[in-house]
Amino acid sequence: MLRRLFAASLLAAPALCASAQDWQKRSIYQLVTDRFATSDGSAPPCDTGERIYCNGTWQGVISRLGYIQNMGFDAIWISPIVANIEGTTPEGQAYHGYWTQDQNALNDHFGTDADLKLLSTTLHEMGMYLMIDVVVNHMAATSLPPNYTAFTPFDEQADFHRFCWITDYNNQTDVEQCWLGDTNVPLADMDTEDDAIVDFFNNWIHNLVIEYGADGVRIDTVKHIRKSFWPAFVAAANVFSIGEVLDGDVNYVSPYTGVVDSVLDYPTYYPLYRAFNTTSGNLSELADTVKAAQSSYRLGEFMTGSFLENQDNPRFQSTQTDQALVKNAMAWPFIQDGIPILYYGQEQGYTGGNDPYNREALWLSGYEEDKPLVMHVRTLNAARKAAIAASDQYLNTSLKFLSVSQNTLVVSKPPMLTLLTNGGSASTPSWSVPDVGYAGDEDLIDALSCDTMKADKDGGVSVQGSGGMPQVRPDALCDSRDVR
Repeated sequence: MLRRLFAASLLAAPALCASAQDWQKRSIYQLVTDRFATSDGSAPPCDTGERIYCNGTWQGVISRLGYIQNMGFDAIWISPIVANIEGTTPEGQAYHGYWTQDQNALNDHFGTDADLKLLSTTLHEMGMYLMIDVVVNHMAATSLPPNYTAFTPFDEQADFHRFCWITDYNNQTDVEQCWLGDTNVPLADMDTEDDAIVDFFNNWIHNLVIEYGADGVRIDTVKHIRKSFWPAFVAAANVFSIGEVLDGDVNYVSPYTGVVDSVLDYPTYYPLYRAFNTTSGNLSELADTVKAAQSSYRLGEFMTGSFLENQDNPRFQSTQTDQALVKNAMAWPFIQDGIPILYYGQEQGYTGGNDPYNREALWLSGYEEDKPLVMHVRTLNAARKAAIAASDQYLNTSLKFLSVSQNTLVVSKPPMLTLLTNGGSASTPSWSVPDVGYAGDEDLIDALSCDTMKADKDGGVSVQGSGGMPQVRPDALCDSRDVR
């Protein structure tokens, strides 16, 4: 089998030497490269149901970095960059980047080697980080059995686990050694027990990171490879790693926090979605899950990737469009212990359901910056950054639930106090918590409205809300209303 690697060049865009702790201060904007922006600024039609390339590129991303930065994001996560299967399958084209065919070449639909390096360089000049998405678990085919000679560098059947579909997700051997995909696009499962294949991937990720100046890697399908594979891979990358372990069970996900730097916090995502998706959502389930993760994950909820939407799950507004509920749910990733991740289009109010409908072209929104949710995101980012600046302990202080009722939550992460409700836009929520820790009669400012109230004489709060809107109250954030 061929063992060609990306070769690190003198022209590579240098990374910013970001540590996991550096990433903890950041907020991430996740985008689907093909659907974010075109090179020439055009806005071609893009029917998500057709599952085809719509011509978004790395040059397009460069042209719209100001849009991302203006919302307060200082890192982006882009689609997988390597070459995918070509042509149209019964499930469409590989515009998303997850159907790898050649690990050693770039996906030229997205641009050239120079384009990707320019994206990295431009991000770093703006003080922003680059996270690349990588797929190690499998290669994509267009037939069953696959034409193994079409793969690079793994062009022999012996490079892959024997064929079997995953039929029992409670059987970890089945999960790790059987195949994802279907008969239309079978995903041939790499034999990641083979020492030569392990060596290839460790060298590959090391060189890929250096070549393109990546500051972090998002790792796809982590639970489908044995846990003992990951520590050496992460060490070879030598940048922050965040793994996708798509499971809602804290106890199942927790062991993976010991083999990669961080995980996408799926166990919290599911109860978050349910908590604010209806006015009868279970807020206690959200609180209980967070507490379980805080006590079970290697670093608690610190470093985890917190999100409400992504490319694999339906957009929140595909099932709930009450803007009070939307704004409460969107606030969560920015006020909790981990790293907030916003999926592109959420700020524009996109409503796509399951894949492929949640992968809309952002250019169809016109990149408007005065929409309510764009301003909401900008304010949430500003509030989080103000809290980080106000306290050198903020990022290492665990979130606490001061009050959980049928329709309200009070969440403390000093100096930030967050009041959430799932009562909906017709509700007038009230929150009352004694001895929050503020000074008696201290002025408290809501970052989302810039309204001022006072703590009571004992440092507690009693707040009457309106329209079911959330409130975020860090100290001294709204001076001159500059966060709006």
